[in-house]
Amino acid sequence: MKMEHKWFEDVLALVMGTSLVSFGVLFLKQIGMITGGTAGLSLFLHYKMNIEFGTVFFLINLPFYYLAIRRMGWFFTLKTFISVGMVSFLTNTQGQFIQLGELNPLYAAIFGGFLFGTGFIILFRHKASLGGFNILALYLQDRFGLRAGWFLMTVDVVIMLVSLSVVGLRELLLSIVCALILNLVIALNHRQDRYHG
Repeated sequence: MKMEHKWFEDVLALVMGTSLVSFGVLFLKQIGMITGGTAGLSLFLHYKMNIEFGTVFFLINLPFYYLAIRRMGWFFTLKTFISVGMVSFLTNTQGQFIQLGELNPLYAAIFGGFLFGTGFIILFRHKASLGGFNILALYLQDRFGLRAGWFLMTVDVVIMLVSLSVVGLRELLLSIVCALILNLVIALNHRQDRYHG
């Protein structure tokens, strides 16, 4: 029998999931890597215009909540809004609590992927997300039949290519490693036939 999470379990999950994602962002920023989606666009603008990542990430996600309400409902949208707000706040303030010294780039890419993947799984399992292009992709698929996977892949490729104006080829290749690890973690661990709750 499928059991719903209790409210305090959701609260703890949002704190843990967003903390892991925020720590992953710290790894990316330390090495100068990029990623896909609204986080990738936010990192690009952070590098290009020297604006705080968290501020840009929060603002970029605002237009997508309307689609989230229409497609996923108020409860999912509220959890997603809180999650985005927490990642934005944590990434902007974590420098007060931790300073990274020398960090091996390949380690940062691999471990950053672990952090992102685990953080996303925690959020997904508690019916939350980090918003952005995923919501738009699902809306376009429902409304116009545009395949969500292809749309998201196109968006990520465009963001990565545009980011070559602010990151080097090595950082881009490390970013791809990070993205592959992230998606592998999600693919192996976020399956309805293995997890109920």
